Amino acid sequence: MKLDVNVLRYLTKEDFRVLTAVEMGQKNHEIVPMPLIDSISGLKHGGAFRCLKTLLQHKLVHHEGQKYDGYRLTYMGYDFLAIKALVARGHISGVGRQIGVGKESDIFEVTNEEGEVFALKLHRL
Repeated sequence: MKLDVNVLRYLTKEDFRVLTAVEMGQKNHEIVPMPLIDSISGLKHGGAFRCLKTLLQHKLVHHEGQKYDGYRLTYMGYDFLAIKALVARGHISGVGRQIGVGKESDIFEVTNEEGEVFALKLHRL
């Protein structure tokens, strides 16, 4: 699955809270149930379900409904959390065009606050 950096621009802070809640829930569960996501994220009035619907559309989480109803993070969801962490720390401020594609990774052009250009390598698993 190819990383679409334009999606990153439209995700809200609540979407990232739910994405983080799914990641935290996966510490103890392979598939995280909806009530646990609701309690970890702390969103009111079905806000977590609304955000999960958006995250499902962009394929950042996967819904398992066969034996056990719940959600798990996809590799693209992990990539979005990693990019968000790098932005929060101030290491990068923008993601540019894709400059390389390999068998095992995608390479993107990123910039920091000073305008320096770096390469960001995201491994595909």
